[in-house]
Parts: sequence; C-alpha cells; structure tokens
Amino acid sequence: MASRHLSRSIVLQSLYEWDFYNKKPALKDIVERNIKDFGPGLEELGFIWQLIEGVEKHMPELDTIIEKAAPEWPIAQIAMIDRNVLRIGLLELLYSDKKEVPPKVAINEAIELAKTFAGPVSGKFINGVLGTVYKQLGGAEEPDSKEENK
Repeated sequence: MASRHLSRSIVLQSLYEWDFYNKKPALKDIVERNIKDFGPGLEELGFIWQLIEGVEKHMPELDTIIEKAAPEWPIAQIAMIDRNVLRIGLLELLYSDKKEVPPKVAINEAIELAKTFAGPVSGKFINGVLGTVYKQLGGAEEPDSKEENK
C-alpha cells in the first residue's frame, strides 16, 4: 500500500473512531495510537497531521458543502464512514496544492477508501458528491474516476 494511501486510511480510521465516540478522547491521541498500530515505519507523518488538522479546522464548512451537494442526505444521516471519507476528499479537493494532489486523485482516493472500508455502494455515493463539488468548482468534465469503469 502506498504511503499516502496508508496515511489516508489512518486518517479515516482515526476520524471514524473520534466521530463514533462523540469526539472523545482527543483526536490527537487517537491518531498517535493509530499511527503506532497501523503505520509503523511510515515516513510521511506530516501528511497525516495535515489532513487531520485540516478536517478538524474546516469540519463545519465541509459538512455544509456535503449537505448542499447531497441535499437529500442530512449530515447526521450519512453513514459515519461515508461522512468522514467525504470530509477527507473535500479537504483535499478544496485545500490541497493541486500539483501535489490533483482533483481527480483526491476523488479517486476517496472512492477507494469508501470501497475498502464501506463497500461499493458507498463508492458510488462518494463519487457523486465529490463529482458534484468538482463540477461546481469549475471542473470542465466529470472526473475520470475508477468508479465509472467498474
């Protein structure tokens, strides 16, 4: 597993646990434990912390964007895994350096996380929401996602 994909997986697992336990214990403690358990020897720890801090800082804004892109799904009704995958994907889509993480990569990585941790239906949902946001940002065409080819 590539180190960035593993880092995203650790971020997702940490956000899921934090969300599941109503944002307790501290997210930092959960992340540190998950890095030790799932990412021993992982060299790009800065990427994990960049994602964690970004999601935590921008969560209200990310949730508002999710609700606008999927109006039939209030944030509390979206499956916890899907909700956190969307937060990570949106963070990368909106705030990452596009040369470092192109929009299509951010979307495809989110779809892969959803398919790994939640299942194929979640992948389609994630693709739909992130694709909608991508188009609203001025993406000229639908992202060339792996989901469309399956």
